[in-house]
Amino acid sequence: MSKMLGLMMGLLSTGCAMAVELDWHGLVDIRLGSADTIDSYIDGGMGKFGQSDGQQVSLSQLGAELALNWDSGVSGRLVGNAYLDEEESGIGLTEAYLKYRSLPDASGYRWQSKAGIFYPSISLENNAFAWASKNTLNASTLSTWLGEEIRVLGAEFTLMRLGKMHHSKHDFSLSGAVFGNNDPAGAMLAWHGWTMSSRQTLWTERRPLPDFEASRPGNMLSHQAKNSDPFLELDDRLGFHVKARWKYRGKGEFSSGYYTNNGQPYIVKKGQYAWRTRFYHVGGKWRLAKGLELSGQYLNGDTLMQNPDKVDMVNNDYASGYLALTKKWRQHQLTLRGEEFSVADKDNTPGDNNTEYGKAMTVNYRYQYAKNWFFSGEFNWIDSDRPARSYIGQAAKLTERQLQFSARYFF
Repeated sequence: MSKMLGLMMGLLSTGCAMAVELDWHGLVDIRLGSADTIDSYIDGGMGKFGQSDGQQVSLSQLGAELALNWDSGVSGRLVGNAYLDEEESGIGLTEAYLKYRSLPDASGYRWQSKAGIFYPSISLENNAFAWASKNTLNASTLSTWLGEEIRVLGAEFTLMRLGKMHHSKHDFSLSGAVFGNNDPAGAMLAWHGWTMSSRQTLWTERRPLPDFEASRPGNMLSHQAKNSDPFLELDDRLGFHVKARWKYRGKGEFSSGYYTNNGQPYIVKKGQYAWRTRFYHVGGKWRLAKGLELSGQYLNGDTLMQNPDKVDMVNNDYASGYLALTKKWRQHQLTLRGEEFSVADKDNTPGDNNTEYGKAMTVNYRYQYAKNWFFSGEFNWIDSDRPARSYIGQAAKLTERQLQFSARYFF
């Protein structure tokens, strides 16, 4: 897989010496936030938000995309992100890939392929530059997890049937991806549960794990590294993702897919385990009336981590889903989102209870001040029951709230 990335970067360098169109896009997101919570999961705590208790001003996201386009149908994307707040600061790469899109043939079919570092095509929310969300400041718990742990180095192939060439409004596509470098995915979900923020893990970034009894010296999970590195290749096995999508132009779309990293869960290197993480996902959005859209997504899966003797250490089922209603009128937009999430712990490891159940609500108001300027206010509420919080002296049942104000500039 590292050879694939090297080849891709070499092709980008070669293309820059040829006739190529370059274009920059991105965003700057400055926020004022106030949270009634505990220490954030970003700091290795068990708070559900990207912000710890209190008030702060932050550079929530500085994202930039460099797009390179050749006449041959080949294009490239380099995507970087940076952030600065009281929890952490960082800057780095989040995506880098080459893409080829063919011209439609006489039957209305088109091929598309891409190779490099990319998000599997799952999230319906994160559809702005640098994988930002247009309608809310915090992504759903479902998309927050994707941004934290689900990123791959691989190749994706898509076959599209274009309805306009058949005098139809119906477009269909089927895609398949093969990949590596996502073996530890599942560790963060198991040990801090579902969370809600806009933070994306940078490609080489490690995420701190919360303190829990089983990870302390002498206990069953004491060999686990204190920080998880979700984008490692540990077992030299390829994972895959498949997705089918139907789009009805002018009305909406529906999709479903299956993801597995195909990890060998008993492989461990330098404290990083290869988790077997897999899930199904379904989602869609539909225009109910002028300026009114309903969207929703659901993800359900399992993750397994074993010791080198193939004894289950962490064995969890998990699920998360949301429904959102967005109303636009003139320069205004209002979004309401409700969520439900859970983790079911099926192993018997002492001091490692990953069971969780919760609900969440988000209310977002956005005002478009100018072509590129957007001002937003957002309220988030999460009510969850997570027994593992008792390991750090916190209540298992906890209600957390966050209020944010944001100025975002898209360029």
